[in-house]
Amino acid sequence: MPIYAYRCSQCGFEKDVLQKMSDPPLTTCPECNTDNFSKQLTAAGFQLKGSGWYQTDFKGGSSAAKPKADNPPPCQGGTGACPSCS
Repeated sequence: MPIYAYRCSQCGFEKDVLQKMSDPPLTTCPECNTDNFSKQLTAAGFQLKGSGWYQTDFKGGSSAAKPKADNPPPCQGGTGACPSCS
């Protein structure tokens, strides 16, 4: 369900509301009880969660390989002893 931002033009009260897309928009302000409560135009925000989703996933695109670190950890060729390998 999307989260809609609402604002009262009378008192300035703002609230984010979790609503179904099919729900009618709210019109009455919960603070001042006037019919000046309206949806605000906001940027859509979403987050991909669960296994199989990565921050760099884009349909049809390729991600550039990360450059190797100049100072690798001990178990990958650095100097010193790796605590997890001992």
